[in-house]
Amino acid sequence: MNYSSGLGSLCAKSNQWLLCTSLPSTPPHNTNFLPIKTHPFFSLPKPIPIPKPKPIFTNSLTLHQHQTPSYSLSSSSSSSSFNMSDSRTLSSIPSLDKADRSELLRALESSLGSSFSSDPLLPNPSPLIIVISGPSGVGKDALISRLRSSRQNLHFVVTATTRPKRPSETDGKDYHFVSKEEFLRMVEKDELLEYALVYGDYKGVPKQQIREFMAKGFDIVLRVDIQGAQTLRKVLGKSAVFVFLVAESEMAMVERLVDRRTETAEALLVRIATAREEVKHVKNFDYVVVNAKGKLDSAVKLMESIIDAEKAKVRQRNAVI
Repeated sequence: MNYSSGLGSLCAKSNQWLLCTSLPSTPPHNTNFLPIKTHPFFSLPKPIPIPKPKPIFTNSLTLHQHQTPSYSLSSSSSSSSFNMSDSRTLSSIPSLDKADRSELLRALESSLGSSFSSDPLLPNPSPLIIVISGPSGVGKDALISRLRSSRQNLHFVVTATTRPKRPSETDGKDYHFVSKEEFLRMVEKDELLEYALVYGDYKGVPKQQIREFMAKGFDIVLRVDIQGAQTLRKVLGKSAVFVFLVAESEMAMVERLVDRRTETAEALLVRIATAREEVKHVKNFDYVVVNAKGKLDSAVKLMESIIDAEKAKVRQRNAVI
């Protein structure tokens, strides 16, 4: 280092750095200069550490393997295990082109360590409660009559009513025709699943019929008016199937009511006005079946398809009365 007279300069070179600074003409006393390489001012910048990439999902958000629910098989098949690498087990199975079926079955059972079960893999479908409703004049009775003759394992609950019997109706088959006093007695004893006052007459669904035939494995069919369907929806919720039957047009519905010739003009007017309002309740049902004039067979087939689809569901409806 050299000191020049007056204001001088001091230059130091460290690696590739050159630093010059002004110094007084006389060096200060007791001045100790640290080596350039060790002075913190001259130390080279350290490389900036690059953080390691963090996982996208933290402890609060993790991925889980999707598990598909499955039916439980019989205990004999689900409890056994088989290791395909066990050559001794494979060698005990005879040649497929030489052994008969019974021999192969015995060998397979022996290799698997369990016998094959003849029991059904899945339980039988639960009995259904099918509620059929709709406005007057849409053909509910005709549809049910055809279902009765074409479908097995269906029990059609006979509704109790206080209205007079029509000439074409049979007591105990179409309805249970009872007096008002008898009907009110059934209400007091809690013998009815639902009941309502319809067009001045009482109608109700007896509980005992439903319990008896469901215990035998029968599907239950209930034919009720719109008011009764609303009550049953509150009682049964989603455990029952609700089907709305409707004519192809308002004119077709009115023509059917007129062709009955069983009511006064005033009563007919009330039924038509009520039917117009009842059509608006279709949104509260699970299915709609159009019963067009001359196409009853199509309506029956659609009704049977609905029953078959419900019986084939994985998640069964389980109604308890």
